[in-house]
Amino acid sequence: MKKFLPILLLAFVSLFTYSCKDDNHVDSDTVSIMRDVTGSFTNANNYAFTQGINIASTDVVLVYKNVGNAWQLIPKMVYIPNSTGMPNNREFQYNFVFDSQNVQIRIDDQNFNLSTGLNSTEITQYLSNQTFRIVLVPANGSGQHAKQSAPVDYNDYNAVVQYYHLNDSNVPKTKAK
Repeated sequence: MKKFLPILLLAFVSLFTYSCKDDNHVDSDTVSIMRDVTGSFTNANNYAFTQGINIASTDVVLVYKNVGNAWQLIPKMVYIPNSTGMPNNREFQYNFVFDSQNVQIRIDDQNFNLSTGLNSTEITQYLSNQTFRIVLVPANGSGQHAKQSAPVDYNDYNAVVQYYHLNDSNVPKTKAK
């Protein structure tokens, strides 16, 4: 009995250690990836364009709009300043929807006709050649590419890049479909 107890204890500890350590584990979470897509919102495309993606249904899609030298999380309401000859109180929202195959970036909730309610400068500023960064991240934030710390503020693009260890120095670029 004296010899059996240490062997049993050793077997238990070995089993416990083996079950807790998994060096061959392949992380099945989505690898955080980014892609820039540039497109123009027009009446012909119903003020929307689509970019193909491929993610698990449990993962998260973040979309940021390029604003000068910064990235701004959408959805984002845009309030257009009053302009001579244009309707007053013009506003719309950059928004997106996604599924496991596509992200559609669009303009929603406009309170005026976009095709007649913007002058040429505003069309260039708000509708033409707009660049968005699509960021795919694991929903649980516990994958191998995420730190084990407090949740990230998704509104802060730089915090997301740091949290998920993303390299944004050479992001692939595509034209919208």
